[in-house]
Amino acid sequence: MLFNSYGFIFLFLPLCLTVFTFANRWFGARGGVAAIVLGSLAFYASWDPRFLVLLLLSVGLNFGAGLLIADASLARQERAAGRWLAIAVTANLLLLGWYKYAGFLASSLNATAGLDLPILNTILPLGISFFTFEQIGYLVDVRRGGVAERNIIRFGLFVMFFPRLVAGPILRLSELLPQVPRMGKMSQSATDIAVGGTLFALGLAKKAFLADGVAPYATGVFTAAGHGASLPFAVAWAGTLAYTLQIYFDFSGYSDMAIGLARMFGLRFPSNFNSPYKSRSIVEFWRRWHMTLSRFLRDYLYISLGGNRHGQVRRYLNLFLTMVLGGLWHGANWTFVAWGALHGFYLIINHGFSLLCRRSPLLAAVTASGFGEMICWAATMLGVVVGWVFFRAATFDGAQLVLGGMFSFRAVGGAPPIDLSGAWIWIASLSLIALLAPNTQEILCGWKPVLEEGAEQSGHHLIRWQPGFWWGAATAGVALAGLMSISNSGEFLYWQF
Repeated sequence: MLFNSYGFIFLFLPLCLTVFTFANRWFGARGGVAAIVLGSLAFYASWDPRFLVLLLLSVGLNFGAGLLIADASLARQERAAGRWLAIAVTANLLLLGWYKYAGFLASSLNATAGLDLPILNTILPLGISFFTFEQIGYLVDVRRGGVAERNIIRFGLFVMFFPRLVAGPILRLSELLPQVPRMGKMSQSATDIAVGGTLFALGLAKKAFLADGVAPYATGVFTAAGHGASLPFAVAWAGTLAYTLQIYFDFSGYSDMAIGLARMFGLRFPSNFNSPYKSRSIVEFWRRWHMTLSRFLRDYLYISLGGNRHGQVRRYLNLFLTMVLGGLWHGANWTFVAWGALHGFYLIINHGFSLLCRRSPLLAAVTASGFGEMICWAATMLGVVVGWVFFRAATFDGAQLVLGGMFSFRAVGGAPPIDLSGAWIWIASLSLIALLAPNTQEILCGWKPVLEEGAEQSGHHLIRWQPGFWWGAATAGVALAGLMSISNSGEFLYWQF
């Protein structure tokens, strides 16, 4: 079931909110949590009920593993706690590896080692990358001294809460469950419904109207490249920029919808998307793009590898390995690995340049000037756009053809049969929105749309949401644009991960 579907918007969501509201009122927080968990199970089962057992098994085993780790730590049995953590993390990674990487590994070994291994065409369970990483983070936090949840229904809420079950944000237990009282009622107000509904409407319009509106131009160009067509300069750039904006508004829209849905139930999620195309460095980009994944990779992978504790060379190696593995997490394809490696290389250059700026006051002053900031932004965006080619292309050959057209690495040939009429109007319009318009956190400044304090304090002071007729009418108009575009809308891009 997609957020951008009539069945979800007009049937599932109102029903789930109604059941939750009455359960919370009559039975308190326990009833509210139970209602959300049951609704989340129904949401997941609507996609493929066969994998509901897998999800429940994952939740049950990780719940038990958390208790074993916590109890061993309390008894000062550090070796036992570490052993349980290793077993649980290994089990999670094996489960993820079987469904997501078994076929990829077999095909890679067949190609490189001349083997004839059978290639399994397993169906990827929806959201397995997200709920696996989230539970691994939980187990590591418990091992590091965090509190283990001892109520499996509350733990189920943490893992299975449907707004972020399939594509994030990646939460920590300490972020969500403290908002849910063990006694009394969960907090849900008319303001929560209004703020959450506004976020959802903005996200729906971003996804169904903007992202899916520009998507055909990206699809046409990359499909042509996948079939071996040489791309003229303008065509290659049109397709690449179209995808750059498609994935921006697709993932931004999903994040807004997920945060808005949670807010309707009186819960706040951490920020996950904060105008990343305004970044002036790759480091800043990763602080703004898929922020909860960046945090996970930093806290549970980069730091575990040693972080910056063993000198600059080791630090750069750890950065590179973290991004390569982050790329592989996005998909079982060497193009994702290349995308991650490219961003790892970018981060090394970024940190090296920052080191030069600290040692050279003149270079630092030039970089901090208006002209210097413009150059830094342009260099950052160029790197991001080139990276998206590998992220979108199905093969290296396809990526090479797109890049060849962009940078004239090969003869361009004739234009492939792609209708790009209107493409540049879409690209120009969406670029202006991404670069100049305030984001949803800034628009809803003052109403705490996300969990972090002060995360929404910047932005245009004239475009600030307030409850009232005019903002209600504007929100209704945005929602109508999204609703009218649903018939041409498809899955969120991050649902495939």
